[in-house]
Amino acid sequence: MFRSFRTAFLLLLALSVSGLANAAEWKEGTHYNRLDNPVRTDSDSGVEVAEVFWYGCPHCYNFKPLVEEWAANAPDYVNYVKIPAALGRNWEPHAYAFYALEAMGELDKVHDALFDALAGERRPLNTPEALADFVAGYGVDPDEFVSTYKSFGVNARMQKAQSKIRGARITGTPTMLVNGKYTVSASMAGSHEAVLDVVDYLVAKERGEVE
Repeated sequence: MFRSFRTAFLLLLALSVSGLANAAEWKEGTHYNRLDNPVRTDSDSGVEVAEVFWYGCPHCYNFKPLVEEWAANAPDYVNYVKIPAALGRNWEPHAYAFYALEAMGELDKVHDALFDALAGERRPLNTPEALADFVAGYGVDPDEFVSTYKSFGVNARMQKAQSKIRGARITGTPTMLVNGKYTVSASMAGSHEAVLDVVDYLVAKERGEVE
């Protein structure tokens, strides 16, 4: 029994040391960027971690299961949010669709399907009407969708989100924005998995748990 306890203790110690070693490897300007001018977060407490994505992005599509598992296991003090990017005009309809569905309380019904259709199948869903026909197949009222899509409230959410993305100088997806201060992408961190390791480090940094 003592031997098994000692083995477990040594394993835990090794994992702890390994975690500290990895944290020491994450360098500002190499693995992540610090913004000169932080952008405002939507969270009043905790640490906001925003995923900036596009439904048509194959890299976002591959990153999706990893970030969803990470978010499901994140501590309560982490506020995970999604921000749809409109880095090109053909991205805009999909960002509007995100906010329309969110406003309708229907996002969970269609979020995965939109990724499959746009990133997986590359379907030409580039107008409010085409998107309305698509979401109707998942039980979303198409007329209400188009009305909400074109509403003042959705446009305001859209403009606020894109202003935040521009303020954070984000030029590609997926990018993680940590507490409005740091950006992390796979091209910097080295892989999608490493992105989430760097995010964990930055969350701990924001909480004063690491230097």
